[in-house]
Amino acid sequence: MEHQDLLVGLIRLHILHHGVEEEIYGQWIMDELARHGYRLSAGTLYPMLHAMERKGFLRSREKRSDRSVRRLYRATPKGVKA
Repeated sequence: MEHQDLLVGLIRLHILHHGVEEEIYGQWIMDELARHGYRLSAGTLYPMLHAMERKGFLRSREKRSDRSVRRLYRATPKGVKA
């Protein structure tokens, strides 16, 4: 794709937008992005979320329910500013 760097930037901003409003998780954000025409695989999204967390834009926590564990992401103050 010719403008992939712009597309990735838009996806990151979309993730931050929702991370400012509420806690989000991977499958939810994949579904939300698909609603807007972005098709991402888990193999693309999760490394992006982890990189955003390493760079200080997101923080995460684990939420356990019954036998499953879900990682929830939220924007940090740096993410809100971005």
